[in-house]
Amino acid sequence: MSDSVYKVVELVGTSTKSWEDAAKGAVEQAAKSLKNLRIAEVGDLDLKIEDNKVVAYRARVKLSFKYAD
Repeated sequence: MSDSVYKVVELVGTSTKSWEDAAKGAVEQAAKSLKNLRIAEVGDLDLKIEDNKVVAYRARVKLSFKYAD
């Protein structure tokens, strides 16, 4: 087994429904252009508020992928 190298990128997903949907959307969008996705780490969660109401959920996601041989 050879050693591997991974790259980590940080993304921010948004959703009007939930933090889970925000994180999932970030991963699904990244999967369209990145291959060999390995781990997604959800970090900061926050809310967008307008007129005293929550209008959006945001999730900061660190996503790692393996460099191709």
